[in-house]
Amino acid sequence: MTFIDQVLEKLKRHPKRIVFPEGGEERIIRAAVSLARKRVVAPILLGKREVVEAKAEAMGLDHGQLMVIDPVKADDFSMFCQYLEKMGRYRRMGVANSAEIMANPNYFASMMVQLNQADGLVGGASVYSSALLRPLFQLIKPLPGVRSVSGAEIVELPDSGFGDGGVLFFADCGVIPEPTVEQLAGISIGTAKLARQMSGERPRVAMLSFSTKGSAKTPATEKIVAATALARQRAVEEGLDLEIDGELQADTALVPALAATKAPGSRVAGRANVLIFPDLNSGNIASKLVKLLAGARIYGQLMLGLSKPAGEVSRGASVEEIEGVAAIVGLQAVEYRHLYPLQEANSQTG
Repeated sequence: MTFIDQVLEKLKRHPKRIVFPEGGEERIIRAAVSLARKRVVAPILLGKREVVEAKAEAMGLDHGQLMVIDPVKADDFSMFCQYLEKMGRYRRMGVANSAEIMANPNYFASMMVQLNQADGLVGGASVYSSALLRPLFQLIKPLPGVRSVSGAEIVELPDSGFGDGGVLFFADCGVIPEPTVEQLAGISIGTAKLARQMSGERPRVAMLSFSTKGSAKTPATEKIVAATALARQRAVEEGLDLEIDGELQADTALVPALAATKAPGSRVAGRANVLIFPDLNSGNIASKLVKLLAGARIYGQLMLGLSKPAGEVSRGASVEEIEGVAAIVGLQAVEYRHLYPLQEANSQTG
């Protein structure tokens, strides 16, 4: 059983409402119909009903279980505009007309999630990352204490010898270009929590570098050492059951024989299931390479640090990958407050 098969099996008991802002995109329609047929997600597609239904029929798909909403014709459109106008950050968006903002499907979808009219959001199949992330960050509150939202990916490799049966968690591969020490620590904790929820395994977090345990000393490696120490401190403060070690080279983090030589005594080296990259360049490059050269399945970006679950798919994502991200976001929604017990019980904004 693949990783996504396991996610789908868990989600069958608690199907969730996932909104797709790019409802007229053919891959989105295919993924939504498949999820609805499996009864694991109640898909909400944003777009013109006649367009979505015509495309589904042209592909020979049954669209009967899909909810299609045209934002500007929605019953809640005026209410969303009024809510937006009450937000302090609205005046900083640079647009005087709230209706102009809410007509954008990415903003409308984000507001649906913020106001609990959808349990999660998946987008990005046909737009640049900024077009999806900006509304998410502006409208959905961060978790208490979170200063920077980041992204994580779930990687399923053909070789089951790595991670937990071939499943690894990569971060950050899509949001923060040059994370600070504090941001790296936050990314590691957030990704570890995601790994625990998704896999049920104890997170073993490797803070990656071109150096292992002082084999090179530069400001870049010292940054990883400092981030590791801070992440350990936060894990203790939050009472988290996990292991964090760094700085570690990628092969040392994953290969037991090398770990025994380069990092003897480490509880992470040679058996890491969470890989934290030093910057966006290295994380994004690694993600693309394992997909192209190793045939890995990549699911994400999954947003870390927001009070509601959301996922971004790449513009080159397959139907299977879109379906997988939606299922993961749905499963996150099932126990989101157990994963983040300190988040507020309501969705009021300041």
